[in-house]
Amino acid sequence: MAAIATARKSRLHNAIEGLALTAILQSFPTFAAAAFLLKLCGNHDLSGDPGVAIFVAIASLAHAMLAVTLGPSFPHLFKTVYEPKFFEAHLPLADKITAWRTQPVASLQLVTIVLLLSVMAVVTASVG
Repeated sequence: MAAIATARKSRLHNAIEGLALTAILQSFPTFAAAAFLLKLCGNHDLSGDPGVAIFVAIASLAHAMLAVTLGPSFPHLFKTVYEPKFFEAHLPLADKITAWRTQPVASLQLVTIVLLLSVMAVVTASVG
């Protein structure tokens, strides 16, 4: 049954999946951490402003679109933000994530993001 579902996936559907995975798993944590660092450094303009969420969402999408557009042409420049496994049409969505997650580089990125956000959360909670 899974083979039938993956065989019917169109190029557009696969491209949207790849773009969404790039934006959510690679671009979003970067811009969320940047916004968190600004807040942590004492930028009070970010408090309760919905513009921060809009900025993070738009910046993540623009970053992912840039990576997806230029990544295949310049793999040496975009090796940390362009993941070819996200665009393999024969893989279902869950398998794309699993294939990416099991790579040593992706594992290191995830651990780094988790540790960075954890430290920032502790500092934010202790500072007030």
